[in-house]
Amino acid sequence: MKKLLLVVAALAPAFASAGTSTWNVDPMHSRVGFAVKHLVISTVRGEFKKYEGKVVLDDADLTKSTVEATIDPATIDTGVADRDGHLRSPDFFDVAKNPTVTFKSTKVAAAGPGKLAVTGDLTLRGVTKPVVLDVELSPEVKGMYGETRRGVTATGKIDRKAFGLAWSKVVEAGPVVADEVTLSFELEIVKAQPKVTQK
Repeated sequence: MKKLLLVVAALAPAFASAGTSTWNVDPMHSRVGFAVKHLVISTVRGEFKKYEGKVVLDDADLTKSTVEATIDPATIDTGVADRDGHLRSPDFFDVAKNPTVTFKSTKVAAAGPGKLAVTGDLTLRGVTKPVVLDVELSPEVKGMYGETRRGVTATGKIDRKAFGLAWSKVVEAGPVVADEVTLSFELEIVKAQPKVTQK
């Protein structure tokens, strides 16, 4: 019995660390972007300036982890004011009627060391469709103030017309805006500290 108690005591730290942990996206050290072909010959890149996200990691089994994110499409920035205004209009995001873009994971699968395939429901312009993101998760590091951080990179592709972003014109070279859009996320996530209850 004494031996059993000693074994349990030795393993206690491992059991304690095998639970779930909540991580929040740090927007000061992150980027939520996209890229789409213009006239077949070049690529237009942009990003969203305002967003938030939460990751709940299951340290014992990452496939049981979850991801939720919200993006403000009105903060779209491609570096050209007129183009950004068009993207906010009913031709594309229609931000007056659809002020948020959301993603909520439905499945997480292992895809190699440090890599995950995260399937989730993307809601854009009132349309919800499944999207798969290829995700890489860095090891934990300590920040300047003792906080715990991890890096996350994720990429995926969507058909913009499937979400109602249907504006298009065709010229001699081809479509002005391609249907396929590449999504890219470069994120730092910060581990939430447990709340201390006052006695």
